[in-house]
Amino acid sequence: MLNAVDLSRVDLNLLVLFEIVLEEQHVGRAAQRMKLTPSAVSHGLGRLRKLLGDPLFFRTPRGVMPTARASELRAPIADVLARARSVIATAAPFDASTSDRRFTLGAPDGVSAVLLPALLTRLGEAAPGIDLRVRQLLPLPSETSTDRAWGLAFSQLESGDIDIAIVPSDVVPPRFHKRLLYEEDFVVVLRGGGKPARRLTLDRYCSMQHLVVSQGGDGHGFVDEVLSRHGRSRRVALTVPDFTFALLAVADSELACVVPRHFAKVHARRLGVATFEPPVELPRFALHAVLPAQALMDLGTAWLLDLLATSVPQSSRPLS
Repeated sequence: MLNAVDLSRVDLNLLVLFEIVLEEQHVGRAAQRMKLTPSAVSHGLGRLRKLLGDPLFFRTPRGVMPTARASELRAPIADVLARARSVIATAAPFDASTSDRRFTLGAPDGVSAVLLPALLTRLGEAAPGIDLRVRQLLPLPSETSTDRAWGLAFSQLESGDIDIAIVPSDVVPPRFHKRLLYEEDFVVVLRGGGKPARRLTLDRYCSMQHLVVSQGGDGHGFVDEVLSRHGRSRRVALTVPDFTFALLAVADSELACVVPRHFAKVHARRLGVATFEPPVELPRFALHAVLPAQALMDLGTAWLLDLLATSVPQSSRPLS
C-alpha cells in the first residue's frame, strides 16, 4: 500500500502507460498510441518497476508479456484510472465532435453485426475522432443458466477491459446499470433468395442437414433440447464458431441453421440467404447494454450508451 510520501512521487501517466502496454503487449505499439518514442515508454516502465517492486513485463519474440504481479494489478489500476477519468469527465464537458477517446464494446457477434452498421455511420458523422474497439463476448461454456453464463462480461466491465457490454440477460448485479436495446428471437436460414415460406414443417426441418454455431465445436444446442421435447432429433453436419461464418456457409450449401432474427434481417438478403419461421417455438430474449453504475458519471460513456440505443434498427427497437 502506498503511503503519503509515495503518492507524492507517482505520475498518473505511469498508470496509463501500464494500462496501454498491458493492452498492446508491445512497447512499439504502446508508444504509437501514446505518441511517445519507444525509449520513453521503456523509461516509464523502468520507473514503474522501481515504484511497484516488480519487473511487470518480460520480453518475448513478439513483444512483451505481463508478469503474475502485473496481471494482479490490472484490475485495481483500471479501477483507479476509471475513477480518475470519471472525475475529469464531470469537470469538463464532453464534446463528441472533437474527442479523440477510444471506447471498447463487448458483444456476441450476432449482436455487434446488428448494431455496427448504424453505429459506425453515426460515429463518422458526430464523432470522427473517436475510435472503437469491439470484443466478442462468449458465454461460459459449461454454464446452463443464461444469467450466470455471461459472468465474464461483468468481470471485464469491472476491470476496465470493456466500457459497455451487450448481453442477452435480464438479470445483472445491482452495481451495474442496464438499458434494454431490443428483443430477439430466432429464424431458420437456408440457401436461396426467393420469397420465404411462412414456416417449415417439422418433418422437413428434421430431415435436413444442420449447421450449429458453437465456439467449442459442440453440436448439441438449445434447438436440440426443444426438439427432444417433441420426440424429434436432427443431424448436425457442421459446427462453426460464429454467426457470420454460419451465413457464409449456408449461402454455399444445403445446410439449415438457426440464427438471431435481426442478424438475419441485416445480413441474409445480400448473401442470397432466405429466412423461415422455425417449426417449433424457440426461446426469446432481450439484449441489454450493461455498464458499471458509476460509469454513467463519465459523460463520454453516457453519450456512447445513448448512441448505441439509437443505432438499433427501427424494426428491432422495444415498444415504448
